[in-house]
Amino acid sequence: MATEGEDEGSGFAIHPMDQFVVKPLFGGDSVHWYTITNVTLWMALAVGAVALLLVVGTRRREMVPTRVQSVAELIYGFIHNMVEDVTGHEGVKYFPYILTLFLFILMANLLGLLPMSFATTSHVAVTVVLALAVFVAVTVLGFLRKGPGFLSMFWVSSAPLPLRPVLAVIEVISYFVRPVSHSIRLAGNILAGHAVIKVIAGFATLAIASPFVIGAVAAIYGLELLVACVQAYVFTILTCVYLRDALGEAHH
Repeated sequence: MATEGEDEGSGFAIHPMDQFVVKPLFGGDSVHWYTITNVTLWMALAVGAVALLLVVGTRRREMVPTRVQSVAELIYGFIHNMVEDVTGHEGVKYFPYILTLFLFILMANLLGLLPMSFATTSHVAVTVVLALAVFVAVTVLGFLRKGPGFLSMFWVSSAPLPLRPVLAVIEVISYFVRPVSHSIRLAGNILAGHAVIKVIAGFATLAIASPFVIGAVAAIYGLELLVACVQAYVFTILTCVYLRDALGEAHH
């Protein structure tokens, strides 16, 4: 194994995980719950990008829409249709929250692809808060609407009676695993993609490999653009599925 000095001397050192380090924005070494960090900055930029798209971009709402207005209307209609198709008419009242969730994740993913940026959704600490917010909101909504009857979703009445307790335990476990899978799926995909780009780009220091590296990075970067959009969609549609469980009927 090469030492740190040897890596620096050869000019070939790849540290793909350095890009995920949380750092205080205004200097210092320690990070507390109140510290403004690079994560704070790029999350604020994501919120600002959502505001620019939906507020500033659609302020005039012309009959012949501008490009920004067209994009905003396209996203608005796409998410609205998805919410209505998955959750039914009853779930449309929760559309503003789901649209905000989708746009925040999408903007955070896309901004994370900019050079020298920070991918906030690569951190489980960020995605688990989003997933827990959905989990708690759906659970509370389920109990508010159905009361103790919400628990009937764990009782598969169509199964043979001896199997129902076993299936109930499996259903309860899978329900509480939801925020874990919901958050790790998003963070894992974003983290893995950025790490791969950094590793491959590190080989650009080798002159003989540079042309191949540039082509590979361009291809993976294009793939990551797709992943950024797909992961925002997957997180959102799973939110709609969970919402449908709270609004719809239980197992029969």
